[in-house]
Amino acid sequence: MQRIASNLARIGIIAGLAVGLSACGVNSIPTKEENVKAKWGDVENQYQRRADLIPNLVSTVKGFAAQEKDVLESVTRARASATQVTVDPSKLSDPAQMAAFEQAQGQVGSALGRLLVTVEKYPELKSNENFLQLQSQLEGTENRITVARRDYNEAVQSYNTEIRTFPSIVAAKVIYGSEPIPPFKATTTNANTAPTVAF
Repeated sequence: MQRIASNLARIGIIAGLAVGLSACGVNSIPTKEENVKAKWGDVENQYQRRADLIPNLVSTVKGFAAQEKDVLESVTRARASATQVTVDPSKLSDPAQMAAFEQAQGQVGSALGRLLVTVEKYPELKSNENFLQLQSQLEGTENRITVARRDYNEAVQSYNTEIRTFPSIVAAKVIYGSEPIPPFKATTTNANTAPTVAF
């Protein structure tokens, strides 16, 4: 009888520890961290898609937009420099690496903005089917990047909240040594101001 009581006590202790550990974020912290890494992979994937797509489309359009050769080449140069800056998923909490990546991607966005302004200056380019395809693909690509960055920021917010709230903070500090991960931020100071369109 005493042996049965002893075994039941052991089972009770093990069950209590299992419940206690599961309640303190032991499993949820690495799950959320892996989700952040996966979402960051999606961001990189969309930037890679842009890097692969732009040269092909620009090459097609170049023949129809000789007068804007310098603008198209600046897009290509910005894209080339942006692909050289990467962020290791294990170093997502390094603000300097994130800032360098965001700056390189911001240069591509700036060059793309100059390219799209060209359309307003030279309306005859709008009628060219290839230029319209370039515009459409660039817009779609930038939208995909925006969605990927939003999803990444949501995953970062969920992870950061998990490691800073009780009881998960116990596992975050004691077991994993977790640090908050910075979200993706706007690269320009006036990003929250809508551009003025004048005709």
